Amino acid sequence: MKFDTPATTNPIDKGRIVGKPHDRIDGPLKTTGTAPYAYERHDVAPDAAYGYVVCAAIPKGRIRAMDLAAAKAAPGVLGIVTAQNAGKLGKGQFNTATLLGGPEIEHYHQAVAIVVAESFEQARAAAALVKVDYVRQQGKYDLAAARDTAKMPEGDSNKDTAVGDFAGAFAAAPVQLDATYHTPDHSHAMMEPHASIARWDGDKVTLWTSNQMIAWGRGDVAKTLGLPKENVRLISPYLGGGFGGKLFVRTDAILAALGAKHVGRPVKVTLARPQVFNNTTHRPATLQRLRIGATRDGKITAIGHESWSGNLPGGDPETAVAQTQLLYAEPNRMTAMRLAMLDLPEGNAMRAPGEAPGLMALEIAMDEMAEKLAMDPVKFRVLNDTQVDPAKPERPFSQRRLVECLEQGAERFGWDKRTKPAMRREGRWLIGMGMAAAFRNNLNMKSGARVTLDNAGLVTVETDMTDIGTGTYTIIAQTAAEMMGVPMSQVKVVLGDSAFPVSAGSGGQWGANSSTAGVYAACMKLREAVAAKLGLDPAQADFSDGMVQVGAQRKRLADAASAGPLTVEDTMEYGDLAERYQQSTFGGHFVEVAVDSYTGEIRIRRMLAVCAAGRILNPKSARSQVIGAMTMGAGAALMEELVIDKRLGYFVNHDLAGYEVPVHADIPHQEVVFLEETDPTSSPMKAKGVGELGICGVAAAVANAVYNATGVRIRDYPVTLDKLLDKLPRPALTA
Repeated sequence: MKFDTPATTNPIDKGRIVGKPHDRIDGPLKTTGTAPYAYERHDVAPDAAYGYVVCAAIPKGRIRAMDLAAAKAAPGVLGIVTAQNAGKLGKGQFNTATLLGGPEIEHYHQAVAIVVAESFEQARAAAALVKVDYVRQQGKYDLAAARDTAKMPEGDSNKDTAVGDFAGAFAAAPVQLDATYHTPDHSHAMMEPHASIARWDGDKVTLWTSNQMIAWGRGDVAKTLGLPKENVRLISPYLGGGFGGKLFVRTDAILAALGAKHVGRPVKVTLARPQVFNNTTHRPATLQRLRIGATRDGKITAIGHESWSGNLPGGDPETAVAQTQLLYAEPNRMTAMRLAMLDLPEGNAMRAPGEAPGLMALEIAMDEMAEKLAMDPVKFRVLNDTQVDPAKPERPFSQRRLVECLEQGAERFGWDKRTKPAMRREGRWLIGMGMAAAFRNNLNMKSGARVTLDNAGLVTVETDMTDIGTGTYTIIAQTAAEMMGVPMSQVKVVLGDSAFPVSAGSGGQWGANSSTAGVYAACMKLREAVAAKLGLDPAQADFSDGMVQVGAQRKRLADAASAGPLTVEDTMEYGDLAERYQQSTFGGHFVEVAVDSYTGEIRIRRMLAVCAAGRILNPKSARSQVIGAMTMGAGAALMEELVIDKRLGYFVNHDLAGYEVPVHADIPHQEVVFLEETDPTSSPMKAKGVGELGICGVAAAVANAVYNATGVRIRDYPVTLDKLLDKLPRPALTA
């Protein structure tokens, strides 16, 4: 099905099931521990051996020699694979560094071997006996030091942008801001580490793995191992989180396949938690310079946003300037990105790449500018709203209700009670409020599905789409139930298998809208097949309560499959609506914090998000997505930072003891409000995404609240007490 004109009334608009809050259909499996995750597939590989990955102990250089004798002689060892005996390996399209290093080492903890043994403990013990002699080379690990060597990244989407005369307008602006902000490297820190089981059947390999994008992964496994794509099967029905860290095939999958081939039996591999941080990907650090010029009445006349980030050779930049091209109305603007070559582990996508770190800077800058103008921060943003693409005024936003999000959020949060900085106290605590706008582009991806109706009226949906904890199983079931007129109990959803039609996959906030649109397309085709079998006009047919009705004719849905199951496939493809209309999602974040005036300890007390993101397919799981994203935003604001040893070139705090993420005690009451809206230009579902919108702007709202509480402006994330302590207002003395 081709979607190239805005959607009109369709079966989804009935809203009997879609748009209603439903419990996750996979919830009972997950809460009882019976959902099979990648490392736990004892049913498919009861004889699996265990692999343990040996990682490079240097960040840059080469291997002079490896001594495997002691490891090979260790109890239970079945074999060891290194670059020397692995055979010729390619590099996946989506990998920056090779997944099995040697002799060249590109980054710290790059895999250099896998030891396979009868038990995990034997494999781990033997891996410790592998001796590697390295030749260390000088590397670059400091973004600030490499800033002057950074260059414009390759690719049209990474080029500098310019509208109007930024330099002239900024110089002439009566009110100006010129400030630099820093966001650190971040880790995905998902609950389930990267894990895979590999089994060979002749020259074909099956991988039970933890992967967000099955089709991408299948292609990269094939390319890396030198196999035809049809000889590779990936199965990933359940994931324990990903946040972008499992968008691409990683070491666990490739080394499991190599290990299994080497020892002639299935092999299971998981990365130990301390390996995940340096072996896999992370969100790169940024340095961002914001320049904003405005008239004295608050109209922005010029905005410039420059960002510097680093990556391995061949890697991409952190696109932190993207939202600045679209969020506010300025006649004169410029954006620029520069990429420095660093020898740190690979930088890549993490929840809301670009906008999340970009808004961490932009929305503090907007707060600072509002203060310079003596304007309320909400009113300043409202004043500079736009309903068209500022660079292409002829291109409207499909839906843009940012002002509603901000104004409704301000009213619900009690924004009018906000005081001037460092003016509100409760005993030893300084109290402050902060806010920020939220913005994330809506992306549509081609997505397919297979739908089958049997003679019991059961509808089965098969697609390689994944559920990374987002609720995909449930919204796909809702879509099929709505389309075919059956209850949720009559729908079976099977996901995450490359043997199924290729879907959008889970990433970029595109998964929910795109994958359900693919199911919509397949169900439309099934409706036609059902109507034909029943002798009814499909254009007039109403599907509800397990029946199909046209006028006075009313027939059982299941009867259409009385002679055998009806199976159809279709794929939703997209025309040029995304070019004709700017499709984006919007929100407003509001936060209240308390800061201990003696110790600088920061406590978040309240959080509110108001979101406009098209039709909300399942308000219960959508709310879960947003509060999870708000929690990640709080972590980015107050604690998350991969600390670099700039001498030895690695992330020092590479475990969940040293890399701090929010826990229950850090997170207070969170309120989420969704504006009622549909977006007919996005898909027949008229939905968009919320999973990444929820993190965008949160960190800045927290930082702005800390400023309002203390009068101390921090532009270097995370906002930790050591950056506040010597600048805090002195506590009032008591008798």
